[in-house]
Amino acid sequence: MSKDGALNGEFFINGDIACAEGAISAGCRFFAGYPITPATEVAERMSERLPQVGGVFIQMEDEMASMNAVLGASWAGVKAMTATSGPGFSLMMENLGLGVMLETPCVVVNVQRAGPSTGLPTLVAQGDMMQARWGAHGHYEIIALVPDSPQEMFDLAILAFNLSEQYRVPVLLMADEAVGHMSEKVVIPQINSKDLVDRPRPKVAPKEYLPYDSREGLVPPMAIAGGGYRFHVTGLTHDDRGYPVMTAEAQDKLVRRLVDKIRLNTKDIIRYEEVNVEDAEVIVVSYGISARVARYAVQEARDEGIKAGLLRLITVWPFAEDRIRKLAPKVKAFVVPEINYGQIVREVERCAAGKARARLVPHMGGSVHLPETILKAIREEAR
Repeated sequence: MSKDGALNGEFFINGDIACAEGAISAGCRFFAGYPITPATEVAERMSERLPQVGGVFIQMEDEMASMNAVLGASWAGVKAMTATSGPGFSLMMENLGLGVMLETPCVVVNVQRAGPSTGLPTLVAQGDMMQARWGAHGHYEIIALVPDSPQEMFDLAILAFNLSEQYRVPVLLMADEAVGHMSEKVVIPQINSKDLVDRPRPKVAPKEYLPYDSREGLVPPMAIAGGGYRFHVTGLTHDDRGYPVMTAEAQDKLVRRLVDKIRLNTKDIIRYEEVNVEDAEVIVVSYGISARVARYAVQEARDEGIKAGLLRLITVWPFAEDRIRKLAPKVKAFVVPEINYGQIVREVERCAAGKARARLVPHMGGSVHLPETILKAIREEAR
């Protein structure tokens, strides 16, 4: 353990614990949450570790209050996080939208389980992917990362905080129960402060500060509440001072900037992994635990002489549409295994634009795909 309390070395831990350690390494010093399977281990680990590094853990009365507390802590200048699963994620949606409107950096971890409603609380699913993009009302952009291993739970927790601070936006870490509860070796390096991003700070005197001043860029500097700067924040449409302005013109200016600060930086945000896509005739597009199963199926197809490849989405939102569009004319089909009845496959189909088929390989949840199921779809699309 380093002087600041962060761990380093090799550990055999599950994804939820790795996520908590990644958050601490990223500088997270506040966690508010409510216990919910299969994300409870994140909260349990944070309750143990945050006091060791000078942070604060609060168990709130519900997920709505948890999200509110995270927003408040962030405005007080602290890197803040919460963790939940499907039902709690639904309850957080209103305040997630508030976080987008207030441009509040924070991280929300969703360890997905089978639904709808209470569903299968302890078993795997990937049914919240579209909710991650469109769960809050109104038009906005969001960043959502999807890990496929405990190592990536650690690594992407750090990336999530960096992106949230850089773009002043809530960032979602969309894990699934299998990855959250899977135990593997996780390498925790010594994190250098140069590897971490902090939100832009105002460079002007307090009397000159405007909390949403975008004259020098799409991401305005963010003062700390109680730090001597006067400011006003509201979920209403507002001007550069943060005061409500109820006009279409103000709405246009504000929403365009909220969207553009993500949309115009997708090349720096979007991440994916490719395996054997150069000569592929069939490409499997997948994410999370499904991508680990798909990797085996792709190799089996290759062993049979089928030119199959894998495009593993690490960033699901914003979607890697430019890459799909570039690949579509070169392949026969995209095969999309998901532990749902078809969500991200719709995005693949939209971006392929009729130049290649998009085939869903669905699974209703409770377990992962069999590799043979994905392999069968690859064989059929390769004909």
